Order: sequence, then structure tokens, then C-alpha cells
Amino acid sequence: MVDVEEYLRKTSALLQGHFKLASGRHSARYIEKFRIMEDPAATTALCGMIAARYREAGIEVVVGPAMGGVILAFETARQLGVRDIFTEKDASGRHVIERGFQLRPGERALVVDDVLTTGGSVRQALELVRATGAEVAGVAFLIDRSGGAVDFGVPFFACHTMSIESYDPASCPLCREGLALVET
Repeated sequence: MVDVEEYLRKTSALLQGHFKLASGRHSARYIEKFRIMEDPAATTALCGMIAARYREAGIEVVVGPAMGGVILAFETARQLGVRDIFTEKDASGRHVIERGFQLRPGERALVVDDVLTTGGSVRQALELVRATGAEVAGVAFLIDRSGGAVDFGVPFFACHTMSIESYDPASCPLCREGLALVET
């Protein structure tokens, strides 16, 4: 059994402070996923959990939203023995599929990302996958920091679930305390 909390401690991935998340929300705790991904054993173990969960789902391609999902999609796909692709942001900040990557109609795709807060990047990836006619077979994350509050309408798996509060910037208690904001 993989002890995800031990990996978070071992890699110093769980940070305390005042952080602006990719979603624009603020939080007192932040998971620096790249601390995990710089540890090949941790990345292999966590992606192994995802691969085990979806091994019998007929996955044909793993899709990772850039940046955090790129390494995770690769490692999960490697363990499943399938190909991987990634989405990336264009000049407007929207996720796109480029670099000649293609999905086939009916192809079973698994979307893998790092840390779930609101699910915005994954929702964009899901739209892109569906627009090609491919089938979304599931969504997986290393960490679900929403405490299970986000529903993508497809089979969902997270290696670890935590309830980490986040705040709208207009009502952030950390801002009211005058704590320095760290951009993530």
C-alpha cells in the first residue's frame, strides 16, 4: 500500500503560508506537486495507483493538462502500456491539443492531473477530448484537495483526498491578516 501522506512529508510537498492558487483562489496550504515529481520513486508509486485503478477500463490514451499533468500522464501511460498526450495553454490561456497529437473517435481516454482544487484545467481537457469524439473513461489526480466536492460526471480517482480550504480573494482571512501572498 502506498502511503501518500508519507510521500507528501518526505518530499516536503505540503507548504504552509498564504498562496494564490492557479484557480485564483487563496489558501493557507499549498501542495507543491513538483516536489513529488522530482522524486521518481514517489511519482512511479502514485502513478502506479492510478494505473492500477484504471487497468481494466480499456484505456487507450492518457491525457495530461500542462504543466503538472505532463509527467503524470507519461508515467501512468507507461505503466498502462498505452500512449500519452498533453494539452497546453495557448496565448489566451485556454487549453489546446497541439504538436500533432490526435485522438480518434471512440478512443478511451483517461485524463490525469496533479492537484484538484476547482477542476478548471481538467474540465477544459475533458472538453477537448470530447470534441475529438474520443470517450472520457475517467479522471485521476494525485491529490484531491476539494475533499470530494468536485464531480466530473465520469469515474474519478485520487491517490489521496484532503480537505484544504480555499478562499475567494475578496473574503480571504489571510489577506485581512496582511500575510504576504505567494503566487503559485
